[in-house]
Amino acid sequence: MSTAVRRHATTPEPTLDATPTVTIPAPPVPRRDTPAPPARRGRQAARAVGLVAAVALLGLIVVLSIAVGAKAMPLADAWSGLLHHDATEYAVVHRMRLPRTLLGLLAGAALGVAGAVMQALTRNPLADPGLLGINAGASAAVATAAAFLGVTAVGGYVWFAMFGAAVVTALVYVVGGGRGATPSRLALAGAALNATLYSYVSAVMLLDTASLERLRFWTVGSLASADSATVTRVLPFILVGLLVALAAARPLNALALGDDAARALGARPALIRAAVIVAVTLLCGATTAACGPIVFVGLLVPHLVRALTGPDLRWLLPYSAVLAPVLLLGADVLGRVLGRPGELQVGMVTAVLGGPLFLWLVARGRVAHP
Repeated sequence: MSTAVRRHATTPEPTLDATPTVTIPAPPVPRRDTPAPPARRGRQAARAVGLVAAVALLGLIVVLSIAVGAKAMPLADAWSGLLHHDATEYAVVHRMRLPRTLLGLLAGAALGVAGAVMQALTRNPLADPGLLGINAGASAAVATAAAFLGVTAVGGYVWFAMFGAAVVTALVYVVGGGRGATPSRLALAGAALNATLYSYVSAVMLLDTASLERLRFWTVGSLASADSATVTRVLPFILVGLLVALAAARPLNALALGDDAARALGARPALIRAAVIVAVTLLCGATTAACGPIVFVGLLVPHLVRALTGPDLRWLLPYSAVLAPVLLLGADVLGRVLGRPGELQVGMVTAVLGGPLFLWLVARGRVAHP
């Protein structure tokens, strides 16, 4: 009895404030070499296959651009003229059709990538070098150089075109609200500058007959005057612009989350915006100087591509760089066929085709915010 009482007395009573300790295991840290989920790998593989198919389609359009023209040329003769110096078709292929095709490749890639990065930066589905007045700024600078400074070569046009494109890009961005710009304000600012500058170009051409004769095909948008010197002069500017735009793809993806989130991910919003403006200036300025203002390519192609790739610019920009030349060179080939024995300028064909196609995308609800 006493022993039982003693044991009971020595047993400690539980206290009310005693809290049991619960250990929560830390979540497993994913390894860097962990393979991607099967669904993600499938999407990546589908995008890669689609890009290969787009490159194959571009190759077909390049062949058609070299083989089809005002003069009918069998494919075998075009191939012979491309490879053999002593072929009868060598002069036609190398002096006319090959430079025209190369310029179409460069101009299409430049316009497609410029439109895609502009839409991503401004969050505006209507952002386009033509609709936001950037092509108009380059055109106004080139018209001024041709009418008042006596500049007649593409090598001189390039510098004026890039200056005009840079000034208008900055003006649209500032007037549209800068960092607080909204799609509607940017569209309104671009439309106002576009109308003003093209009115100025028309006035210059009407008042100066020599300028009218030099620029009347250029203002429509044309690849017909392309030669090897034109391609050589614009090539460095377009290549640098493409490289800058492609390098900005991942930071632009981060910027889509907002400035604060982009900074948290290590991006620098001000530097990204400056890089995109430099890229757009180089791409649009060089293309407009060589071909004139061509509309709808930079607006339409990113929307078509976004349906395949989504908003990820790491895929959107390469697709745009491949499929925009498909559209531009395809329109050029179509203009040569429909206009025989002459031809329809490529700017006219892209406008006629691009307008209804963009309206169809709007009606189907395929035009989304980037």
